[in-house]
Parts: sequence; structure tokens; C-alpha cells
Amino acid sequence: MSRLFRGVFIVWVMLRHGLDELVLTSFNKPWLLQIARIITIGRKLEAPRGQRIRQALESLGPIFVKFGQVLSTRRDLLPVDIADELALLQDRVPPFPSEVAIAIIEKAFKKKVDDIFVSFERQPVASASIAQVHFAVLKERSGRHRDVAVKVLRPGMLDVIDKDLDLLRMMAGWLESLSEDGKRLKPREVVAEFDKYLHDELDLVREASSAAQLRRNMAELDLVLIPEIFWDYCMPDVMVMERMKGVPINQIERLRAAGVDIPKLARDGVTIFFTQVFRDGFFHADMHPGNIQVSLDPATFGRYISLDFGIVGTLTEVDKEYLAQNFTAFFRRDYKRVAELHIESGWVPATTRVDELEAAVRTVCEPYFDRPLKELSLGMVLMRLFQTSRRFQVEIQPQLVLLQKTLLNIEGLGRQLDPDLDLWNTAKPFLEKWMMNQIGPKKLFDELRNEGPRYAKLLPELPRLLFDFLQNNSRGRGNGLEALLLEQKKTNRLLSAIVFGGVGFVLGLIVMQVMVRVRLF
Repeated sequence: MSRLFRGVFIVWVMLRHGLDELVLTSFNKPWLLQIARIITIGRKLEAPRGQRIRQALESLGPIFVKFGQVLSTRRDLLPVDIADELALLQDRVPPFPSEVAIAIIEKAFKKKVDDIFVSFERQPVASASIAQVHFAVLKERSGRHRDVAVKVLRPGMLDVIDKDLDLLRMMAGWLESLSEDGKRLKPREVVAEFDKYLHDELDLVREASSAAQLRRNMAELDLVLIPEIFWDYCMPDVMVMERMKGVPINQIERLRAAGVDIPKLARDGVTIFFTQVFRDGFFHADMHPGNIQVSLDPATFGRYISLDFGIVGTLTEVDKEYLAQNFTAFFRRDYKRVAELHIESGWVPATTRVDELEAAVRTVCEPYFDRPLKELSLGMVLMRLFQTSRRFQVEIQPQLVLLQKTLLNIEGLGRQLDPDLDLWNTAKPFLEKWMMNQIGPKKLFDELRNEGPRYAKLLPELPRLLFDFLQNNSRGRGNGLEALLLEQKKTNRLLSAIVFGGVGFVLGLIVMQVMVRVRLF
């Protein structure tokens, strides 16, 4: 019954904001347009369509708001006005009572709050759809007191999320069955990804482990601070971490007055993003201004502070190499290579003509080169690329949705910090260095070192294996081969040939692999 009532409420919200009229008019059929005119009689639907969709999602609650945020990154099919409106969606969720938060903490640790913390601020410092955060002072076993932030999961979220996800899956199935464009959008796969991200956010131990991994990855970069996790005080619904003190990154005038080098800060943000993506394949995927601060502490002055690790993205080695090659080809204006990569990866049909796709990509990208960031919208470039991809039936990859979203976040931060930042020239040296590390001598030696134990075990067995093979194949052919093998045994030439031949074979395989990468690069 609860799902039925929820479904009725969703239908009521859609009718209230006139989304039924938008659906009917999208088919551009005369008889459907006539029906749309009839059903809108008596309803005031003067607001733009993008605004109506955004307001409907906000009325439906935080789960639909989050889904709209994810959907806003899919500009391959969404019109510009709708995508821009969905990008404005924010979690406007009032905090739940502090007594409830305290009860959750005490239940998780089976202790009174006063036995865990020297002090605990009842008023939350931040509240979102999934959790809220309180500042506190932790009692450590060593006797030290540490300033901490306590993140507490909003109660009853799992049931709400599962019910809404069931409805989203049903709606995604409808969308997929309506048109070919609906199939290209892959709504069911997007909902599946969304399901994964939401359930990951519901496990604060998982978030803590993501924060710890990012902290290790970024330790040697000296550009970003990640809070320390207090593992003794981490449970699925409560997480205690180091309290970070900084200035929100969107308070630019305050940062400038404090002496922060704003252009350097913008360049550092690009470096952090590309390091996490291409070096580690593990990146903070929710880098909006609310989650990014800047340290003014003398010991860490001017460094980024990252917060909220509920959503992180991962890339495989194949994903990283493909993306790096695409970026590098773009920076070099090698549009033919971009077209070839799309065909080789299977993103476009194998029958696609390289020259036609090359010309289309050139038409989109060429006007935007050599422009400062204030004159360049990466979102606009992506939108035009997706519009072009529609013509060539490009299959959009759901695993890259988070990366696209984060890239747009980075553009927004860069535009705020330094409108004159040249994103292309800032990122190009990093990517070229990364690519050289993938195909250069260091990569060769790394692969030899990694594969060494395996081949070290195999090489001593090669003489016996080869001898058995030759002996089995020589049966019925006389004793000439056996005599030859005996002679070679005496001179030890066979063993030498096998050992050096095996080593040469292994090196040959690695060299061939490197040559393939060079050709692709």
C-alpha cells in the first residue's frame, strides 16, 4: 500500500507541474499535441519546462533530487535548458533532531555520548539527504583530546531509497521502450549505477575506507588534505573523522585577503583531479564547492581540503588508457586519432567512416582551442560532442558518468577561481607525462618486475618441458633427434638456448606490448 500511495503522489506531482504535457508534446504527433492542449486547460504552466522538471524533482524528495543531479550529466540526449536546470538541484533537507543523532551514536558504540566525547555540539554543522554532521571533541585512549566531525546516517533511509528505486526502475523501463533515443540513454543502467552509489553512501564504513584510500594516495602530493579516520569509532551508521578547518572555496575574496595565490589554487585543482583520475584511477566524485575548502593554517597554507567521500569514482586500466589517449589526441588536435579511438573501442559502429567522424569532431572542438577558461565552457563542448555522437550512434558508457560530472565540477571551480586559466595547457603536460610513464622504460621495468616471479618459476621448467615435447614428437622418426639431443646435453648448448630463448621470448612479448601502445599513442 505504501508503494501505491507513493506512486499516486508521484503522478499527482507530475500533473501539478505539467510533466504529462511535456511527455505528449515531445513525440511531435498532431493528435498527441491536441491531447496536450486539452489536458492543460485550467492549469497554469507558464514556467519554462526545465524549471518545471526541476521543481517536480524537488517536490518528490531527496532521492529524486539526487537522481536529477546524476541525470544532469547526461547531456547527450537532454536539451540544454533542461540539463542546465537539473544542474541547479541541491539537497535542501532540514536536519533531524539531535536527540535522534545521539541515540544512533549511543546504540552504535553502546556508550553514552559523554563517555565518548569531551563535548558534543547538538546543532549540526551540515545536513544532507543521507546524513548530517556534528562537531565534537573526542576522548582518546592516550589522554589526548582531538577535534572531530561526527557523521550520522539519517534514520530510515534504506526503506525510502529502496521504494523510490523500484519506481525509478519502472520509469526507466518505460523510457527505454518509448524510443531509440531512450535506449541510447541507457536509463536502466543509469538507475543501476545510481542504486550502487546510493547504497554505498548508506555505509559509512565504506565511506571511511574511501577517505583513507584517498588520504594515502594524496599523501606525497602536498596539495590536498584528507581527514584522518578514527577507526575505533566507525560503524555503518556513524563515522568519526578529524575535524578540518578551512575556508569554503567559493569565498574567493576572503581567500584572496588572506594571501592565497588564487591562480595557483586553480592550477592545483586541475593537477589534483588528473592525478586522482589517471595516476590512481580512484577519484573524489562529488567535488562541488560545499565539499571543498582551503586551509589557512600556516603549516598547510593554501592547500585544498576535501570533505564528504560518499561518492568516489574508479577507472580500470583500460578506461584510463582510453581516456588519456583521447585527451592527448584532443590537446594535439589529432581529430583523426580521436575518431579511430572511438571506433576501436566499440563506442561507434565498426562501419563508421573515420573521415566523417574526424570532420565532425573537428567542427566541434576547433573553435574552442587557445581560449581562456572564461571564454570556454567545457559543458558546452561536451554537449556539442554528445549531439554529434547522436548522429553517429555513439554508445554512452555509464561507468564514465561520474567522471563527466566531476569534470564539470572542476570546470565550475576553475571558472570561479581563475577565469583566465587555460585548462588545455594546464592539463596537457600532465597527461603527456602520464602517457610516457605508460610506454616508457620505467613502465617496461615495472612490468618486468611484476612478471618476474612468475617467469622465474617457469624458466627452470622449460628445459624439461621442451625435452618432453621434442621426445614425444620424435617417436617413430628414428634416433637422429635423440642422438642430437644427447650431444647438445653434453655441450650444455640446449640448456643455454632454452634459458636465453625463454628470456628473449618474455622480453619480446613485453616489447610487442609496448610497441602496440606506442602505435595507439
